[in-house]
Amino acid sequence: MTTKPTPGPRERLLTAGQDLFYSRGAAVGVDALLKEANVARRSLYEHFGGKDGLVAAVLQRAAEEDLAWYESALAATDEPRDRLLGLFDQLDELTSNEQFRGCRYFATDLAFADPDHPAHAETEAFRRRLRELLVREVEALDHPDPEAAAEQLHLLIEGTLVMGATQNAQHPAKVARKLAAAILE
Repeated sequence: MTTKPTPGPRERLLTAGQDLFYSRGAAVGVDALLKEANVARRSLYEHFGGKDGLVAAVLQRAAEEDLAWYESALAATDEPRDRLLGLFDQLDELTSNEQFRGCRYFATDLAFADPDHPAHAETEAFRRRLRELLVREVEALDHPDPEAAAEQLHLLIEGTLVMGATQNAQHPAKVARKLAAAILE
């Protein structure tokens, strides 16, 4: 019988950071992170140089997972227009989940007032990659202005994630889907 190896301190810190930053916000204290990860303070500094480094590493990891989610949501069909509109159907499912707490990138940007905080570079990198993904999808439609359409779709996605955090059963993704259809015409 083989047993799964216990994750090391670095992985435990990443997992704890990803869970706590999303559920309680990026301002969560170091003591809570250390307790959740079951690691000594020294591990945080050895692996990440401090909390700021952990925040950046968590955002990098989350960005990879989130972009994979967008790719998967777009892969539901082959027709480009349906791919993009279907993304909003997936966003509706996501924002309707009780565990949904909004856009981690928006929340992180609000949590750190210092414009030079390393988290801001990570949130911008995620947004740039998402826009590139949207441009690629809109270009497949032979849209006359794929950059502008992708920017508009990105705004609808961000708005959906922010409004979806209210959990008020308004289904902002359904409204955004209707607007996305007009953008793609």
